[in-house]
Amino acid sequence: MRCRHCNHPLIHKMVDLGYAPPSNALRKEEDLARPELSYPLRVYVCDNCWLVQTEDYVGSETLFPPDYVYFSSTSTTWLRHAERYTEKIIDLLELHHGSFVIEIASNDGYLLKNFVQKDIPCLGIEPAEQVAEVAERQGIPVLRRFFNKELAEELAQKGQKADLIIGNNVYAHVPDINDFTIGLKRALKPNGTITLEFPHLLKLIQFAQFDTIYHEHYSYLSLHTVKRIFEKAGLKIWDVEELPTHGGSLRVYGCHSEDTRVESNSVKNLLEEEMKEGLRDLKVYSEFQDKVNRIKNMFLMFLIDCKGKKKNVAGYGAAAKAATLINYAGIKPDLIPYICDATTSKQGKYLPGSHIPIMHPSVLKEKKPDTVIIFPWNIAQEIAEQHKYIQNWGGRFVTVVPEITTIEVNQ
Repeated sequence: MRCRHCNHPLIHKMVDLGYAPPSNALRKEEDLARPELSYPLRVYVCDNCWLVQTEDYVGSETLFPPDYVYFSSTSTTWLRHAERYTEKIIDLLELHHGSFVIEIASNDGYLLKNFVQKDIPCLGIEPAEQVAEVAERQGIPVLRRFFNKELAEELAQKGQKADLIIGNNVYAHVPDINDFTIGLKRALKPNGTITLEFPHLLKLIQFAQFDTIYHEHYSYLSLHTVKRIFEKAGLKIWDVEELPTHGGSLRVYGCHSEDTRVESNSVKNLLEEEMKEGLRDLKVYSEFQDKVNRIKNMFLMFLIDCKGKKKNVAGYGAAAKAATLINYAGIKPDLIPYICDATTSKQGKYLPGSHIPIMHPSVLKEKKPDTVIIFPWNIAQEIAEQHKYIQNWGGRFVTVVPEITTIEVNQ
């Protein structure tokens, strides 16, 4: 196996999470008796360009089918984040009704609806049918395609180069990151700007966020590596922001290499921090598996202890994080009988691998669990506030990664 960016041989394994089905491949009841495909979930680090990446087994068509069920608008935290970004970027770039904005992986229109409201022309690129339909109902034009170099050239030929290209939590999901990045360059106007947001590898390592590893995430990105990938494609990064979203993300600002914008001190400082924290030191990666195993064992002991004390446990959030953590720990419905989720299209289905049933959140009031485990820990506070009524019967919310933590909520 070779590195997806630099083609260097991949020999350094960072973590092996065993075999798992794709994390968003929810099962219907009639599927439960049928065989379920699982694939190795292993992550390697390239000791040449330092791109951290999954072993190549599953194609993007399998991972992101037309009935892909992640809706960005489910999270009010994320909607507020999108609104703040819109205000900031319109002001920074002086965007107006003569500008053109493209968002790659535009999902259900959670972000572009803000540009539509301000009469700024835009285009969403989104291959998943269900979420694309939701965006279109809000007046957002959507192209149902995967973004790549070929599509970028088609857009350029149609005169649809962008003043701003946005990619939020898509860069890590791209199997051919070089082709995608060349596409960014070809779809960008001469003075255009690219902003990409992605979870920061440094935070993944520091806080042992192994539940963010799944087949859909082909890459785990540092600023150092993204800067290198951009430069190879004829682009440059001129600024970076550290964000709290998804447990710690980066927002990079890019442009053509020949653009006159100069690199900010933020870029230089973060590159230095990554170096200091060991993101180019193989020892840091080789120690990760032990951290993961410690969390897995701690989680199992916690659940077995709850079972022994006859405490009722429920899960909340049938996210990919839940599938990774539950499948690696080998947990079944005897330890977590059900998991609640506000996304209607997930309700009545089952988590892949574990076959834990997914239910409407109203079940919490009916069953009155003692402990509710929130799997999407990045929005745990938001979820706990929405369902703080569980405190009425002495219930509590906990998160698991990087350690068992009780979420405090004011009544």
